[in-house]
Amino acid sequence: MAIMLLRIVAFFIMAVNLSYCQSFIGVNYGQVADNLPPPSATAKLLQSTSIQKVRLYGSDPAIIKALANTGIGIVIGAANGDIPALASDPNFASNWVNTNVVPFYPASNIILITVGNEVMTSGDQGLVSQLVPAMQNVQNALNSASLGGKIKVSTVHSMAVLKQSEPPSSGSFDPSFGDVMKGLLGFSNATGSPFAINPYPYFAYRSDTRPETLAFCLFQPNQGRFDPNTNINYMNMFDAQVDAIKSALNSMGYKNVEIVVAETGWPYKGDDNEVGPSVENAKAYNGNLIAHLRSMVGTPLMPGKSVDTYLFALYDENLKPGPGSERAFGLFKPDLTMTYDVGLSKTTSQTPNTPNVPTAPITPNVPTAPNTPKVPTAPNTPSAGPKTPANPSAAPRQKKGGGVWCMPKAGVSVTQLQANIDYVCGHGFDCSPIQPGGACFEPNTVASHAAYAMNILYQTAGHDAQNCDFAQTATLSSNNPSYDGCNYPSGST
Repeated sequence: MAIMLLRIVAFFIMAVNLSYCQSFIGVNYGQVADNLPPPSATAKLLQSTSIQKVRLYGSDPAIIKALANTGIGIVIGAANGDIPALASDPNFASNWVNTNVVPFYPASNIILITVGNEVMTSGDQGLVSQLVPAMQNVQNALNSASLGGKIKVSTVHSMAVLKQSEPPSSGSFDPSFGDVMKGLLGFSNATGSPFAINPYPYFAYRSDTRPETLAFCLFQPNQGRFDPNTNINYMNMFDAQVDAIKSALNSMGYKNVEIVVAETGWPYKGDDNEVGPSVENAKAYNGNLIAHLRSMVGTPLMPGKSVDTYLFALYDENLKPGPGSERAFGLFKPDLTMTYDVGLSKTTSQTPNTPNVPTAPITPNVPTAPNTPKVPTAPNTPSAGPKTPANPSAAPRQKKGGGVWCMPKAGVSVTQLQANIDYVCGHGFDCSPIQPGGACFEPNTVASHAAYAMNILYQTAGHDAQNCDFAQTATLSSNNPSYDGCNYPSGST
């Protein structure tokens, strides 16, 4: 028993450590404000979270220096106004790199330079035509500084670069961008740089305020949106938007160009006439997005991996113009406290108590031990109803040489099963067997993957019947579900 306890404790220490090293979670650090904390305080704040990357819109040397020796990846930006000089003058590009990159790298882990922001949809055709030459000159400057293979060069796009996005499989770029888009994608393909986009389900909801649209945008239970071309039923707007970009890249012949989400977020307040901003909605969107990324489920067209995603934003920017929502995207306040908890802090739950998330399983009851990190708690979901106490006496009794497995009950919805997968895989349990190439990936169905995920949590957490509850969607079985080369661990005696 003592050995088993130590193994369980060691597993959860490993799981917690893994949850702190999630390179796919980043944040935008805007500075259109007069009340922000000093960069040194921000660097300490970031180190207390699972955020591993930061995107700057400029190249503030104080911030870049403050992030030195933290290991945090840094994205810096050249402004739209710099593009003409970068495009026409290689010396200007060299000076830009020598000023904003060379003095700080590698102590400050600069990983990407974005040349301009949403240039393609700016309406400034002169700027659009100079974008790729500017990017190429920055790349040449990096090459001259022996940094070409270490720091990538890209630009950031709004979703308006798409002419069509629904259904996701029909995603295509606006043909008016023509040769410029072809040149940009050729550059990305040749240099290994990402295609950076700003998907905002929040803006999609503002144009369609039906309750079912809100649920689709917030990763909440919904009927999904069916893509007849692929027979995929999309369960959230984020995946649909990202896959629409993927389809557009595929249609242009650039299947290997990586996608990065440069911005996405939800405001927690706005003006009286704005629909959508609220703490409840912002917490649901960001919290559920983070859980979705941590699950490593990926999108339907890019399964088994999480797209690098930069949340918008680290702080509110109180000097931004426009409606009130523009000044209310911050995850943290200027005093460094959380605006609301989405599970980013290393010292708090990885899955906060969010009223709007899909129902989640009961948290495993892991035996406590001295200095053992707490297992992240599951969301308190009102729709799940009161927890039904587990009845150990009703569980199948293990026979000598037999086993017990935790399986989904019949009739459980696909939405609930997907929520169970996201919960298990998002909390550090080993879901690699149900990812592409894994022994249990086929059949590639939500039901099959959920069965494996739910069982692995039950088996790892000590065979307590309460750990096979999953908001009353699971049951214990004495029938071995293993098949072919897919082995389901069991609590055999």
